[in-house]
Amino acid sequence: MAKKGQQTEWGKYEETVEKFIQVIAKNMSLYGVTPSIGRLYGVLYFADEPMTLDEMRDALAMSKTSMSTGVRALSDMKMVEPAFKRGVRKDLYKSEEDWYKSFTTLFGSRWRHHTETNIEEAEETIAKLEKIAEESEDEELQERVLADIERLRYAKNYYRWLMEFIRVVESGEIFQYVPKIDQHEDD
Repeated sequence: MAKKGQQTEWGKYEETVEKFIQVIAKNMSLYGVTPSIGRLYGVLYFADEPMTLDEMRDALAMSKTSMSTGVRALSDMKMVEPAFKRGVRKDLYKSEEDWYKSFTTLFGSRWRHHTETNIEEAEETIAKLEKIAEESEDEELQERVLADIERLRYAKNYYRWLMEFIRVVESGEIFQYVPKIDQHEDD
């Protein structure tokens, strides 16, 4: 009879962990990560040992190709890393357990690219608008263009500030202002 009780306890445990893995998968969409890749990360995070692609496939009922693509994406984001285990010839992977490191890497790479693009676009738009204002004799249009140029300069200043913020996050300097929570602290 004790075995049935243990099975129920293990079932509750697995259900509880699975719910949290779903939360991880859902929240990773904020960083442009698909739910399936988020679930993959969650499974690796809760795994006691590094896993092979076959083990991941079995755990998630996904194709080996999908697992490989997911692992590559997570690896590019520095959220998964290769692991070694004596006697195992297949590639093994484990999750990066330092979520602070994962966040700073992922945040920096995602935001830097978009922010740099926005700065370039603002500069190009300013140059084009200045040319329009120069070539036009329509005073109303010139006034409108100058007002838009000011808006774009404001946007550019914001993007420069954002680039500084990204630098502070990427460098880890952010933790001087918002310290990491010690893993042994309770709520």
